[in-house]
Amino acid sequence: MSRQKVRVRIPASTANLGPGFDTLGMALDLYAWIDMEITEATSIHLHGEQMQGIPTDKKNLVYKVAQQVFAAAGVDYPELTISMYSDIPLTRGLGSSASAIVGGLYAANALIGGKLSNEELFQLATKLEDHPDNVGASLYGGIVIAFWDGERAESIRIEPDDRLEVLVAIPDFHLATEKARNVLPKRVDMKDAVFNVSHSSLLVAALCTGNLSAIRLAMKDVLHQPYRATLIPGMELILRDANQYGALGAALSGAGPTILALVDKHEADKAKLEQFLLNSLRSQDVDAQLLWLKPSSKGVELVSSDSEFNTLFEKAKGEVRA
Repeated sequence: MSRQKVRVRIPASTANLGPGFDTLGMALDLYAWIDMEITEATSIHLHGEQMQGIPTDKKNLVYKVAQQVFAAAGVDYPELTISMYSDIPLTRGLGSSASAIVGGLYAANALIGGKLSNEELFQLATKLEDHPDNVGASLYGGIVIAFWDGERAESIRIEPDDRLEVLVAIPDFHLATEKARNVLPKRVDMKDAVFNVSHSSLLVAALCTGNLSAIRLAMKDVLHQPYRATLIPGMELILRDANQYGALGAALSGAGPTILALVDKHEADKAKLEQFLLNSLRSQDVDAQLLWLKPSSKGVELVSSDSEFNTLFEKAKGEVRA
């Protein structure tokens, strides 16, 4: 049955986790909300400081992906009212664009009664994002292992170990994904390819089996992080030494500049790790915000029915992270 109005909540995501370049993604409990309504004239409303600079006309990404859902389902709803609120910082490597894509697809599909399956939404999202890791995590939740061959994406979801926590250091500067990709080499040595295949395989095995001690060995990468280190002062030191301060492992989150550390929730001295991350960045004149997050088992979800519909900002501000 079609709806006239929906609200969805979409988790942030981190991608790569070190060696799993463009293949590993994990949903995080940091969220964006999208309200979508079929109306007679399009209007787009943005709430929250993370939304600055986003188009408020039909060039808006959420509007455009909604139209792709309608086209795929053979329906026509050219006019929408959309409201968005997000705690996910833009261009920081926490899946802001993936959350917008997944949220727009999912909300539009809910409006028309779920004519497309989640698998179909995953294929659409991957084509739009051009890699499946972030969109897979935001759609399905948990940890997603996926590939994209340019025609079709495939994924397997695993449940995150409940001992895992994620400390993220979010630098106070933006880094466009395109810029972060442009520093990567076009070709790599066979030994580097084998290094990453072996480490990402070990990392997936560790995450599947709950062998957290193996994460310390597995979260190493030679395909993308060494090249991106030139763009993010302090990153090289953090990736090298975070284990000495209580981290299970550290990695660049997506294309950066956010850096994350996986941590056992039973770690005794988390403050020591926090200080290490901040000091490493401040030594390079980089200020950063620290957040303690957890893997989100839930992906995008419908969070309100028509009868419960209240103001988006009033709903969201009660759930935002301090």
